[in-house]
Amino acid sequence: MNKITSLTILLFLVLMNSSAQNNFTSKGSASCAMKKSSLFAMPNKPFNNASGPRHTFDVIKYTLNVDLYNCYFSPYPKNFSGSVIINFKIDSVLSSIHLNAENYSLIIDSVRLAGVSYTHANNMLTVQLDRTYAAGEVAEIKIYYRHKNVQDHAFYVKNGFVFTDCEPEGARRWFPCWDQPSDKALLDLTATVPLNVKLGSNGRLADSTIIGDKLTYHWISEQNIATYLIAVTSKVNYKLDIIYWHKPGNPADSVPLRFYYNAGENPDPVISILPDMTTWFSENFVEHPFEKNGFATLNSDFVWGGMENQTLTSLCPNCWDEGLAAHEYAHQWFGDMITCSTWADIWLNEGFATWGEAFWYESYGGYATYKANINSYANYYLSYNAGWPISDPSWAVTTPSGNILFDYSITYMKGACVVHQLRYVLGDSLFSQVIKAYCSDTNLKFKSAIVQDFSDKVNQVAGADYNWFFDEWIYQPNHPVYQNTYNFESLGNNQWKINLQIIQVQTNAPFFKMPVEVLVGFSDGTHITFRVMNDANYQQFSWIVDKQPGLFKFDPEGQIVLKSGATTVGVDKKMHENTIVKFLQIIPNPASTDAILQYEINEPMQVRVEITSLLGNTLLEPDISFKPSGKHEVTFDCSNLPSGTYLCKLSAGVSVHFKKLVIFR
Repeated sequence: MNKITSLTILLFLVLMNSSAQNNFTSKGSASCAMKKSSLFAMPNKPFNNASGPRHTFDVIKYTLNVDLYNCYFSPYPKNFSGSVIINFKIDSVLSSIHLNAENYSLIIDSVRLAGVSYTHANNMLTVQLDRTYAAGEVAEIKIYYRHKNVQDHAFYVKNGFVFTDCEPEGARRWFPCWDQPSDKALLDLTATVPLNVKLGSNGRLADSTIIGDKLTYHWISEQNIATYLIAVTSKVNYKLDIIYWHKPGNPADSVPLRFYYNAGENPDPVISILPDMTTWFSENFVEHPFEKNGFATLNSDFVWGGMENQTLTSLCPNCWDEGLAAHEYAHQWFGDMITCSTWADIWLNEGFATWGEAFWYESYGGYATYKANINSYANYYLSYNAGWPISDPSWAVTTPSGNILFDYSITYMKGACVVHQLRYVLGDSLFSQVIKAYCSDTNLKFKSAIVQDFSDKVNQVAGADYNWFFDEWIYQPNHPVYQNTYNFESLGNNQWKINLQIIQVQTNAPFFKMPVEVLVGFSDGTHITFRVMNDANYQQFSWIVDKQPGLFKFDPEGQIVLKSGATTVGVDKKMHENTIVKFLQIIPNPASTDAILQYEINEPMQVRVEITSLLGNTLLEPDISFKPSGKHEVTFDCSNLPSGTYLCKLSAGVSVHFKKLVIFR
């Protein structure tokens, strides 16, 4: 481990300790984030490589056979031979298919299908099929290959331990596949090992056979699985405990929970709670969706946290920790059962799993314990906000580096807080209905989803348009900074008027629409809570009461956890200059070349219009001029800007307005 990495880990530990606000720290999500954000790149190749050619087929099933026998004996080589049968359905007319296969790791020996030929270059395996196939047809190829004796940070071998670890795109390093989370498939895996090795994988153990001194395990996953969640976990003299979770609706129907662990470890802290955790998540999400589940601790090559391999989560050595287990187990629903379709949709995995960790504590510690965890997440985000949105459309095309994709402040902490704020916006009952409807949707279950699929489910269940919520919290960066003012005004006859002006002053993000609550307390000890929709900046609200108020609290329960600022006495009744400026629209949006910004002012003034990065850096020459009252528009040539999310900033007088602009090609 180099000095830079050591310092990064030390800093991360300091931040973890400083951000803990209660006994239930965010250890689970923190460990997960540290592990995933420190992903290794391939030698001489950046990690954030493009995904490859446009997909033209749908993989139905991988039948994978690997001979790992020699990997368990000194000097513990990393090379093995294998084959994979890929059964696929054609999406459009095609005569060849492209598969991901890292040249650094894999040698392709042959591809079997009458008349085929293939090339293996630039980490892509291109197979020329025996004929041209029409849309809807099903075909099958068999690939014989070898894994080289190289360290590729996906297939790990050390001292009798063999395991895989593949998020986000490491599966291509140990078998040829279409390595994208949008294409999930069934799995049939056989692996040959020495007799003293226990080997776990995804799905159920169909059988195991012994021939001589070799043992072959046969694992079958009867539910679709993403390639990055396919796993082999094995060790000489592995310890194994098995317990069973009995379904509440049918106690005779049980699900095996398998625990693989190293000698000297005690898995009881997780074994003792996993049945209750399975019941809690089943009752609140959807019934446990797989034929088995379990955890396995690894070795020193897996230093941090966990990895939510479908039905067999990997943990770091001796990491039988409740918080980590809760985070990774929530992934079985959010990430495994329903998988992010692209890496731009990572919130559907990590945001919900991190929230699920806090939600588990609510099962026995109550709402106050849950909320204490959410508050600690928000405090961390507010202290260490990296400054980019949870989702960037460009990530769907080019996978970002691990430290961006799995940034702790954004992907985990802010992601979980956004789930909580959705719970606040919808209310517990409606939120619960949304989660259950999302998890049980047959168009999504055991498949992949994009964020829009989830927002569509919210709109469908709620019967209203909540796209605004996702636009501001998922697709734009940062958070609101409030500088609210209020006062109490006597009207006589024992009547009082309560005045509130809600003002957001952030300069690094547009306005955030949110329902807000206001608590007013009275001298007789009573209080009342008002809830209003704050859908415009400098918005004023008034309430008339029949007794003298003395206490005023904005967001009294702290439900808008992603915010900063203050609320002070002193409403300014003068209409703010903001009201005479309107930022109308950007057309087109998304844009590919020119973007036209339209706005309106009601009196002459100096106006500055510019396009900035999400961090506020001006990217194109700004338009600065004195404008007469009326409607105006400015055209920017965006052809040299890469695909991604940007901000259009309009400064007029003392007013500053933002709108999100997406560049996509």
